[in-house]
Amino acid sequence: MTTLLVAVIIFGLLIVTHELGHFMVAKMVGIRVHEFSIGMGPVVLSTRKGETVYSLRAFPIGGFNRMAGMEPGDLEDERGFNKKSVGQRMAVIVAGSAMNFLLAIFLFIFVFMGIGVPSNTTVVGGVLPGRPAEQAGLQRGDRILAVAGQEVDNWRELVEIIHRSPGKPLNLLVERAGKQMQFTVTPEMDPQSKVGLIGIEQMWKQLGFFSSILRGIQQALAVGVLILTSLVQMVTGQVPAEVAGPIGIVQLAGEAARLGLASVLDFAGLLSLNLGIINLFPIPALDGSRLIFLGVEGVRGRPVDPERENFIHLIGFALLILLMIVITYQDLLRIFG
Repeated sequence: MTTLLVAVIIFGLLIVTHELGHFMVAKMVGIRVHEFSIGMGPVVLSTRKGETVYSLRAFPIGGFNRMAGMEPGDLEDERGFNKKSVGQRMAVIVAGSAMNFLLAIFLFIFVFMGIGVPSNTTVVGGVLPGRPAEQAGLQRGDRILAVAGQEVDNWRELVEIIHRSPGKPLNLLVERAGKQMQFTVTPEMDPQSKVGLIGIEQMWKQLGFFSSILRGIQQALAVGVLILTSLVQMVTGQVPAEVAGPIGIVQLAGEAARLGLASVLDFAGLLSLNLGIINLFPIPALDGSRLIFLGVEGVRGRPVDPERENFIHLIGFALLILLMIVITYQDLLRIFG
């Protein structure tokens, strides 16, 4: 239940942010927005404020802004999308992905400033109740100097030894308040990761305001480049095409929730960057294809026939739904197969 709740919150945050980007810029340039919707399918809740209906729909798998001037029977409204300049319409389209990029940066900044970054020392940041470390007597703030007679200089070395020793008693040399002490702890096998765990958490160090902003922007750029590189490698066949659908993402959200708030926020930032980047791809029904049509209009001086463009987007949407069904089927096979 926690996994599903975390996934719904993440999906909702990403959808609201994306659609809010389109909505705000549309309003800024004077476009009439008939409906701002979060979710797809039947309407669950709706309210009208001014000229816009704000609705919540049954399935949290998307959202939309229904603007004047975007459908064949609604092209004469002077405040329609189609009546605005090419530059203004491009700004409306790009705004959704831009907001996803900003959301990712904000989430990363929040993690660095509010939670911090993992310290690579061997100081214990927390001891989980009822787990082997607490039962052995370890406490927050203990510095682990050696495990089974092997000195450990950083958290990675400490974790590697514990992970490969499930069920094996380990002697820990610990420094506490300037004194050295000995503890014996037996790692338990984690049923999901199949590694040994003793129930200790890494120490985290919070960053300052400006350092967090700089680190947040740097991380967003690095993750964005990694996403693009991975997509190119998958398309060119350099690496296997491993993608997750809604079910796979829910499962990943659950794993992130199990690791704590920082992991959930990092995962949400990663998904937000993914959504922003993929939406700009020139694939029919996505924002990137609309930018292509607007670019063609800018070059030739007149728009592509709206009915023809809408038909192309409809075909693209159908193919995307089909792809989603295939990916969901693969997710089910991976989980239950």
